[in-house]
Amino acid sequence: MSPRPRITYGPWGQTLAELVAASRAAEDAGAEVVWLPELHRSATIPAAVIAGATSHVKVGTAIALAFARSPMTTALEALDIDEASEGRFILGLGSGVKRLNEDWHNVQWGKPVAHIRETVAAIRHFVANAGTGHPMILEGEHEPMRIQGYERPFAQARQEIPVYLAGMGPAMTKLAGRIGTGWISHELCSPDWLRERALPALNEGLQAAERRREDLDVVVSASCSIDADGALARRRAAGVAGFYASVRTYADFFEFHGLGKDQERVIEAFRSGTGAEHLADVVSTPIIDALTLAGTASEVGARIEGYAGLADSVKITPPTHLPPEETRRAQDRIIEFIREWHA
Repeated sequence: MSPRPRITYGPWGQTLAELVAASRAAEDAGAEVVWLPELHRSATIPAAVIAGATSHVKVGTAIALAFARSPMTTALEALDIDEASEGRFILGLGSGVKRLNEDWHNVQWGKPVAHIRETVAAIRHFVANAGTGHPMILEGEHEPMRIQGYERPFAQARQEIPVYLAGMGPAMTKLAGRIGTGWISHELCSPDWLRERALPALNEGLQAAERRREDLDVVVSASCSIDADGALARRRAAGVAGFYASVRTYADFFEFHGLGKDQERVIEAFRSGTGAEHLADVVSTPIIDALTLAGTASEVGARIEGYAGLADSVKITPPTHLPPEETRRAQDRIIEFIREWHA
């Protein structure tokens, strides 16, 4: 029998203090990792705060934008957080999309797969050599490095920090298998998608690098909503699914699950003026059931069991397209579920 996936958690908080409290609660409940995203907050600053406020849970970014910082800055932040956590940090990186990079951050997008490959190589090279005083010279189209006369005068918790890569398309997913310590899925990733689309690409990357499957930590991400009233739990999760369903770029993903018409109804509603905060009202139950972890505790547990033999861990996060008090209640129930899972 395949082992049950491990549970990791993406905490939520309106304030940094609440985010820390949620992270501590998840740590106490048995979550293996707490993951911090980058959008409404940076990923690295909250990770540093939580690293100093926890004792044994691993702290990861899921994800930090790979191109919005220089590789040296990313490496320095990773070293600092790894020191604060005494070697518990995981650097999760993702490319983001072109518009986000070019219009929001004014950074080059380039060829994202090649770009992120060079970024990871530069980060790893810096982490390994920052304290040696040796020149750090790397050639590259996107992220060349020319560092001489530099020596970081501080002790490092580790000489190598785990680097996880996020990816949904086959090329980026293959790269994660080739060079990543781990792979982090998109927020919507069903067992079928993992089995038929993601794992073949990951295995192709692993084989190209002559690595084994156990060399890669496969992390599935999922929006999670749990309630004794399963219907209520599903409606809480509808907003996240509606956000992604409104984006036509995901058409292949929804078609794969036989949900093309369901997605089209969401897109039509969005184009006709339905605000993002109301898209949940037009999201079908089949979308929620297929692409989120929502329902009673036993239903969600069974869904997580469906990843056994496919994913190593499942990163669950509460639905955030809700009033804060609703997200807070959803988070409390998830942390209770994590405790029950490890009982």
